[in-house]
Amino acid sequence: NYVACCPFHSEKTPSFTVSQTKQFYHCFGCGAHGTAVGFLMEHGGMGFVEAVKDLAQSVGMKVPEVRTETERRRAEQGASLYEVLLRAAQHYRAQLKDAAHAIAYLKKRGVSGEIAKRFGIGYAPDEWQNLAAVFTDYEGKALAEAGLVKANDDGRRYDVFRNRIVFPIVDVRGNVIGFGGRVLGDGEPKYLNSPETPVFEKGRELYGLYQARPP
Repeated sequence: NYVACCPFHSEKTPSFTVSQTKQFYHCFGCGAHGTAVGFLMEHGGMGFVEAVKDLAQSVGMKVPEVRTETERRRAEQGASLYEVLLRAAQHYRAQLKDAAHAIAYLKKRGVSGEIAKRFGIGYAPDEWQNLAAVFTDYEGKALAEAGLVKANDDGRRYDVFRNRIVFPIVDVRGNVIGFGGRVLGDGEPKYLNSPETPVFEKGRELYGLYQARPP
């Protein structure tokens, strides 16, 4: 058996054992026990299906799924949206470094640089098409499907998040799936969230859950 300090409670003397033969873990200190799937659910905060998929992926396997044509299209669409949202999050983080007034606001609210880094906090400049500097296909459908841009009555596109502190919303695997934005100044609405997309369902997500998971 493998022995280590238990990840479910604080201890100095290792009492957490893992049996490779039995495919089972047990802590003689706090009583935590279960299988690999149960471990990912309890320690990683995953659902059953997510845990199974994660384990399969770690050994190069793919869980077979029966999907309708609509579900298949949503899954394919979601894969490209993850990339778009991640690039947007990286851009917003980079913009924060040069936004002294945004940094001052965060410090005033007690948000340190360490916290901002941990949660990936960024800043969306007060520009109508700031994301065009990052996405050469600014007029393409991906940005609209990700909830990052809208079009006015004349069909001209503009960024949804402008002059806002931006908080990436991530799923339990750490994928960026949306954003929340707090306006700087007197603009309305004060708080703005991404719309629901193929990768973001508001009722199924909890902000900060990924960061709250044990390391």
